[in-house]
Amino acid sequence: MRRDHWRRRNAALDPARDHVEIYRNVVMYEFPWDMNQALSFALFRTYAVPGIGRLLDETGEFTGRTQKRYDDTALLLEAPSRLGFDHPEARAATRRINGMHRAYDIPDHEFRYVLSTFVVVPKRWLDAYGKRPLDAGELEASVHYYRALGARMGIPDIPETYEGFATLMDDYEAEHFAFEPGARRVADSTLALLLTFHPRLPKRLVEVFSRALMDDELLDALGYDHPPRAVTASSRAALRLRGRIARLLPANRTPTAVADLPWVRSYPDGYDIERLGTFPSGCPVPHDSRTESGAA
Repeated sequence: MRRDHWRRRNAALDPARDHVEIYRNVVMYEFPWDMNQALSFALFRTYAVPGIGRLLDETGEFTGRTQKRYDDTALLLEAPSRLGFDHPEARAATRRINGMHRAYDIPDHEFRYVLSTFVVVPKRWLDAYGKRPLDAGELEASVHYYRALGARMGIPDIPETYEGFATLMDDYEAEHFAFEPGARRVADSTLALLLTFHPRLPKRLVEVFSRALMDDELLDALGYDHPPRAVTASSRAALRLRGRIARLLPANRTPTAVADLPWVRSYPDGYDIERLGTFPSGCPVPHDSRTESGAA
């Protein structure tokens, strides 16, 4: 299989009509590692918005059950791209996301901001560290994909272009990023989980490396120390080198799903999409009358 197989495959598709397939190819075949890292950092950025970070801290999920909360978020967000929005499991995932959000008084502008990070951060990550940037059609497909997800979440006034998403994210962060003690606790718990993803490496090294990939505004908002410039430069150079090496490797023949990732560990025997996430008012699923169903 040629190295540019997925690039050529995506170029032959229509970004408006085939956005789910294009996005699936990007996430599961062409850039599985990069997209996982980028989306993790996108989620991390949302903690720096005091309203979001405070709420996540108050629920206790990201501080008390960090692994499960991380896994559930990744699995729920993946279902529409892996299966298509109209698949029953993808619909169940969207219902679960909406059900969790409806339990809290979350303003629309926070939903729009979070959605913008899922479009903008991966693009910028691949520009900086990927084996190649997203093609114009792939970027347009990403916009269509998240507009479709946002519509199913009932989010109003979603940007129509990548430029609109980028402006929204940058302006929102300039206005809202600020230190919040609860957000720092959520960030610390997430960073502590991240350190377990690479057990063979010294934790201090992984922690500093992770902070070296954060921009100054994010570090300041979370109250983190800035790594020395030499550490930041060498960390980012290492990722750029990885991207250049990846450019020489053959295209992936098999997809990488979230459940395949070694650091997603909550469901070794499979999971039921309707039981993922939180149930602030109690789980509506009768647990004694359902059997676990695997999904991958």
